[in-house]
Amino acid sequence: MIKHALSVTRQADFAAWYQDVIAEADLAEESGVRGCMVIKPWGYGIWERIQTVMDAAIKDAGVQNCYFPLFIPLSFFEKEADHVDGFAKEMAVVTHHRLIGDGKGKLVPDPEAKLEEPLIVRPTSETVIGAAMSRWGQSWRDLPLKVNQWAGRPYGARRRRRCDDRDAARARNVPQFCRGRPRHAGGRR
Repeated sequence: MIKHALSVTRQADFAAWYQDVIAEADLAEESGVRGCMVIKPWGYGIWERIQTVMDAAIKDAGVQNCYFPLFIPLSFFEKEADHVDGFAKEMAVVTHHRLIGDGKGKLVPDPEAKLEEPLIVRPTSETVIGAAMSRWGQSWRDLPLKVNQWAGRPYGARRRRRCDDRDAARARNVPQFCRGRPRHAGGRR
């Protein structure tokens, strides 16, 4: 009989096996913030290697990297309202730009530092990205536009009963992910 180092095999239950690998390899740990994790140096080193290999393949395909803002004005985000309903409850909202002491040893948002317009934490907003790409591609001569976005992805205030090793797969703070954003003649993506 074959013995395995982990309690479950990849073939039997991939999700459980993956969580066992994260736990047994000690790649990540709780951060003290519900739903967020600290990726340890060994775990982050693995991520950096994956990113390096992926980035090289992306660039070999003629794709260039770009960066889009993490904070999106609420008015921009409202333009996405038709497809936002499913995940709007998970969006973090920034309303102030400074904290002050409340005189009781706590910090509170400074009422005088309220933003003119709330900002939504969303690094993949189509309103910002679409507007930029329409400026970059003025005619068919500019096509195809082949860009990739590497972005950190903080997920909103999802509530879970506890923070555990599953955070490595479903954490609120994903260190980075990539999203290709090609534009071709005829509107193909």
